[in-house]
Amino acid sequence: MIIADETRDRARRARVLAPLLPMFRARADGVAAMTFPAHVLPRLWRAASEREPDLLHHLDRDEDTTVAVADRFCQAAASVVRDLPDLVWPPDGDEAARQKGLADLAACLDLAHLARRGLPSLEIWLKRPDGDQIAELRLLLKDCAGVHLDGAQRVLEILFAHLADAVLILRIVIQTSLAAGREGFLSESELAGFVDRLIAGVDVRAHKIEAFKPGADLDRVEVVIADLNWCAGVLGELDVTLTLNPQSAWGKSVRDARVAIARRLSGLLRAADKAVDEALPLERVQLAGRMTRKAPRLAAPVEGPTVDAAISLLKLVGSARGPASTYGCEADRKTLVDDLTNRLSDYADQTLRLINDGETEDEAHALGLVELSARCLDLIDAVEPARTVRRRAAVAGGPLRDGEASSRAA
Repeated sequence: MIIADETRDRARRARVLAPLLPMFRARADGVAAMTFPAHVLPRLWRAASEREPDLLHHLDRDEDTTVAVADRFCQAAASVVRDLPDLVWPPDGDEAARQKGLADLAACLDLAHLARRGLPSLEIWLKRPDGDQIAELRLLLKDCAGVHLDGAQRVLEILFAHLADAVLILRIVIQTSLAAGREGFLSESELAGFVDRLIAGVDVRAHKIEAFKPGADLDRVEVVIADLNWCAGVLGELDVTLTLNPQSAWGKSVRDARVAIARRLSGLLRAADKAVDEALPLERVQLAGRMTRKAPRLAAPVEGPTVDAAISLLKLVGSARGPASTYGCEADRKTLVDDLTNRLSDYADQTLRLINDGETEDEAHALGLVELSARCLDLIDAVEPARTVRRRAAVAGGPLRDGEASSRAA
């Protein structure tokens, strides 16, 4: 019974405070946003629900009155924040931040009914809204400005909290006015904060990418890939939605970040090239007399630090296919991929030839090197060459089969 009551109470809270719920947790992407402490949420709901206990049952099912009742509870919650601030948000040491947070929370609750009206249209506004749908957005902002002087800014903060991808807020912002796509207008408006936050997010990630050292930070390669993709998304959206003046503060920040990331990405591409040579090395072997040629070093390990370095950096090479275009490095990346595809395929061919000719002391180990070359091909999206290598390995009589190869690569 207690569990059922708690479940029902949480469902009621979620329905009433749905417009503001994402604001009670920090953004997953780390972009600055208007948020409130998580411990305030249950206190706020408990105090608000106690003011209108007879109306709570209307929240348990979909009725014509449910939305009106939910909005009424939001009004009650706003009153509680103003009347009993210590009950909702106990003093926590930083009184100035707490007082500002209380004012922001009360104001957002005042706008909750309007935000609830607009949220169903959020996906539409993010795509290609027509004239009527843009008018609906602007009317929403006008109504919010009628409630609070900064109501339009606050409702955009509420919408921002519902966007997992922070950069999408730009698509909303540029619809707010015919002039919003111009940097001069936007930088002077109250909406400039959204652009500032996105550019700050790019700067933070750009510094992290610059600081990445392939030799020491290989366990962070997934984070670097995510940062490269995030920054590319933001920079690409800024290019599409805003006309930035290259000499403005925004324009310079964007240019500097793009140059810094491009320089680091180019360095990582070179590091990947070198890492493959170290993981799958060649050595000179004597043919006849003084004639020599390069051949795979069959004593090379199939696992260990050098292999891990190559695998990690090739993951980055494969994942950078989209972002590299944003940073102007796609030509270099494509050249590297083509070169690696040829080298890895040739390495596998030579090793398989040695196996077929009976010139390997440890056939299983040699086949492990072949599988490693196939795995490297997979990581740079050379799928067909990787399949060819694995088919030839199977014909060579080794233990590699497609299923085993895929499982080992995973």
